[in-house]
Amino acid sequence: MKFPKPAPAFVLFLLAPTVGELLSGSAPPIEFFNPFGFIILASLYGSGAVIVRELKVRWRKGIGSVLLLGAAYGVLEEGLMVCSFFNPAWPDLGQLAVYGRWLDVNWVWAVMLTIYHAVYSITIPIVLVELIYPEHSRESWVGAGVFKAMFFLLLSDVVLGLVLFNSLFDYTPPLPHYVFMVFVMVLLGYAACRLPSEWGSDGSRPLSKPFTMWLIGTSGTFAFFVGFGLIPNMIPWWPIGILFGPILVFLYVTLLRSFCWKEPNKKQRFAIISGTLTFFIIFAPLQELDATRTDNPLGMSIVGFAFLVGLILLGRRVWAFSQADR
Repeated sequence: MKFPKPAPAFVLFLLAPTVGELLSGSAPPIEFFNPFGFIILASLYGSGAVIVRELKVRWRKGIGSVLLLGAAYGVLEEGLMVCSFFNPAWPDLGQLAVYGRWLDVNWVWAVMLTIYHAVYSITIPIVLVELIYPEHSRESWVGAGVFKAMFFLLLSDVVLGLVLFNSLFDYTPPLPHYVFMVFVMVLLGYAACRLPSEWGSDGSRPLSKPFTMWLIGTSGTFAFFVGFGLIPNMIPWWPIGILFGPILVFLYVTLLRSFCWKEPNKKQRFAIISGTLTFFIIFAPLQELDATRTDNPLGMSIVGFAFLVGLILLGRRVWAFSQADR
């Protein structure tokens, strides 16, 4: 008996929180699959990813606009909802609670999380689902009613989270900070709307082999997390340290833009995405050995293995489709 294939939007709705929270270890299985927590996370990440992907199609934009809208999502979640950009007592900050804090803003943390959500929470799930459903990769996945429902769900989740987290930490940022976050979101959204659809796809270099692209994705993620982990100890003056994120993004975007993505590229896109997730797959079982964690990372080995198997199966599918396209 052959079961019907789930809709792409539904898969994206579930995959976005799975990558952004579960695979990363931010919400290990015991937390992630808690019914209340799962509803909150899926409503937040899932609706955000579906909205970004739908705007990309409706505006007829490319990957650059997806990244900018993903950054706006990061500001919405971390700046407006949980306020980790401002709260010095946010539990994940570590040294970044002091390093880079100025005018009641955790600047280095804010840059890091904005990049993280743009790439890992939004863009990667969207690209993965488009690879899973290549025949629907250029189509709209939701109608007007569902699109509006996603907006309502996202805003409701943000308001609920804002109340809960402000109450939990007994911390409310100054009003100008909220206004600034809204301004940044509007600016990112406007930039995404205005960015040419061909941006980033018309380089002159032929696409490299998939293994090279995998190395690019893998090295980027390792550089991102290791770099932000070492910055407080290596660069005492945080205004210099804060430049690490933008410089890293600039270097990798410049490299990827140099390729001509107008030629068949399913294998290369899959290779880059699988490379970016390799760090998490390797790191997943190691999290269970971390005695310093205050949460329970039990089950992360299974999560990492499940993603490894999933990527292998998707890779076989991508290669099969690529052969059929010839």
